[in-house]
Amino acid sequence: MTSSEHRWNARGEGYVAAQVLVLAGILVLPLLRPRQGTPRGLRVAGTALILAGGTLTGWSGLRLGPNLTPLPEPQVDGQLVQTGPYTLVRHPIYSGLLLASLGWALAHGHRGALGLSGGLAFLFDLKALDEERRLTRHFPEYPAYRQRVRRFLPGVY
Repeated sequence: MTSSEHRWNARGEGYVAAQVLVLAGILVLPLLRPRQGTPRGLRVAGTALILAGGTLTGWSGLRLGPNLTPLPEPQVDGQLVQTGPYTLVRHPIYSGLLLASLGWALAHGHRGALGLSGGLAFLFDLKALDEERRLTRHFPEYPAYRQRVRRFLPGVY
């Protein structure tokens, strides 16, 4: 990696660029190639997941307040938030976006968007690993928090 590439991605900008592209694909693909006849049950379940994911994402962002950043690098003067949705999972914004993207794919009955949602899960897992290394360096209390709270799914993962 060259020094300019390293500087460009020093705070995790590459993850953010990738997630924007994947999220855009998930959103746009069903609109460009709509699928007719999606079963009502899938549309209802998908809509419920979109609402749940949007609510979790919004609640998590509000709870972070000035600590919110799309980058895996924490704010220099930030604080570790361990309340609200952060008592359930360490990365609730990622969990919410995954729920919403899965819901969008299901509501539209679109396999391509469903596949991209799987790719987004993989990307968020990589980004979360990098973010957790950075949080451990920045916050001495992070390892204890990490032991208590799961990454994306309460009690599971």
